[in-house]
Amino acid sequence: MTNRRVFSAIGDFFTVFGSAVAASQAVEAGRKPRAHDLRNLGMDPTAFNKIGRF
Repeated sequence: MTNRRVFSAIGDFFTVFGSAVAASQAVEAGRKPRAHDLRNLGMDPTAFNKIGRF
């Protein structure tokens, strides 16, 4: 791996981790996560909106 790929992989990890933290905090607070965070996690924001509460 070149240095550029290593740093890119590290940056991607922190991006996904940050989105996971932001989305989980929003859900715990009873709010809808931002669409950008859901897309970073590989989720479709419109499909997430269809999820109902218990």
